[in-house]
Amino acid sequence: MQETINQPELSAAEQEKAFSEHAKVRREKLAALKEAGQDPYVVTRYDVTHHCTEIRDNFDAMEGQTVSIAGRMMSRRIMGKASFCDVQDGSGRMQVYVKRDDVGVEDYQSFKKWDIGDIIGVKGIVFRTQKGEISVHAEQITLLSKSLLPLPEKFHGLKDQETRYRQRYVDLIVNPEVKDTFVKRSRIMQELRSFLDGRGFLEVETPILTPFEIGASARPFLTHHNTLDMDMVLRIETELYLKRLIVGGFERVYEVGRIFRNEGMDPKHNPEFTTIELYQAYTDFHGMMDLVEDMMKTVAQRVCGTLQIPYQGHEIDLSHWERLTMVEAVKKYSGVDFNSWQSDEDAIAAAKEHGVELPEVPTKGAILAEFFDAFVEDKLIQPTFIYDYPVEISPLAKRKPDDPAFTERFEYFINATEFGNAFSELNDPIDQRERFERQVAERKALDPDSRAQVDYDFVTALEYGMPPTGGLGFGVDRLVMLLTDSASIRDVLLFPTMKPTDK
Repeated sequence: MQETINQPELSAAEQEKAFSEHAKVRREKLAALKEAGQDPYVVTRYDVTHHCTEIRDNFDAMEGQTVSIAGRMMSRRIMGKASFCDVQDGSGRMQVYVKRDDVGVEDYQSFKKWDIGDIIGVKGIVFRTQKGEISVHAEQITLLSKSLLPLPEKFHGLKDQETRYRQRYVDLIVNPEVKDTFVKRSRIMQELRSFLDGRGFLEVETPILTPFEIGASARPFLTHHNTLDMDMVLRIETELYLKRLIVGGFERVYEVGRIFRNEGMDPKHNPEFTTIELYQAYTDFHGMMDLVEDMMKTVAQRVCGTLQIPYQGHEIDLSHWERLTMVEAVKKYSGVDFNSWQSDEDAIAAAKEHGVELPEVPTKGAILAEFFDAFVEDKLIQPTFIYDYPVEISPLAKRKPDDPAFTERFEYFINATEFGNAFSELNDPIDQRERFERQVAERKALDPDSRAQVDYDFVTALEYGMPPTGGLGFGVDRLVMLLTDSASIRDVLLFPTMKPTDK
């Protein structure tokens, strides 16, 4: 039976019927194998000596050598007493020449009954065909595992995005470029760690389960600890535990942290995602700004080999970074001067005049942030630091000594997207307590059922004294999206969050 799953000329119902028929035939083949005492699932080991790309890259030295390879059979061309097939392993593909007289009549007949997608082992000699194709001339062939479901049809592949995300295992089999993305993600993680380790930062781990919901605006996932009989939450950040370590005497720490937020989903957001947060004693947000620029340039150069990064139709130049205060940026792109507002009422009037949405608590600083969202963010295509944020939206950042309405905080933007957030960390325990309590009160005023609490233990830690500290948090997934030219966060998560199907 010729397998032609996912052909555009077939209706969805016809494709489903064809898929079921092919699956039924494969199960019948498996039953026949077991009946003949050839159960492929009892094989426990196959000694692989080489991988496909290794053979291809070193052909001159390996020609004529005997090798053993293993992988998934992706295609087959039967031509009487001799056949060709393609075997795909973790490194790539290799053509295999299978001749009846070399592998034996019985094994050759069995080979012809195997299916595309079956996992096989091949022992043979490296050679080049008359057409110049590097291949392995099989001396032995072994069925290592039976594929009971047909792969998507060769010429059209697995194209449906929803199915690709749900069945990433199939996506990786039939779309090799997808694997390249995740190999690159791993390299990015290696380079980020190498960069930070090389600058004296210590990687640490902090709790994922926390005892209560902090006052931050992000909504957490709730769970319950049975033994302690207490409600707990999955963390929405790693910040407060890491800063406790700075109090305890560590001077440079970072964590690659899995974060969970029970909020919306879109091409830039997934309920669970990966961040890196780092803290360095005796520096400030300007030191963090320099570190970000150096880190981004270093990682991009090592992973991509260039600082000119193509992304979704733009060329991002990571060699140049603009630096603007939020007030400067709003004035540059909207013409509105924050310094002309004498009161909250002036800010409210300006917002109404320019059609800017008012925040829940309409203060001057909060309205400035709304102007930024409305007029500035979508203009920031090239790398840009925006700094000096209003204190109303920066509960953990240190106030500017010369202007306490603002904080020593920055975010950096690329392709109209926020990539990271940094502070000169607040280390005044009295100020921190007041901001936490005000933040929680505002949360409860808006949502009386909110479980938000003040983390008084963190305030206690600050009372023991925390040195001046610079802190930074950034999303790893967005960085991977940038360096792999991926449009959606789901493209860089192996198993993105999906609503279950009825099946």
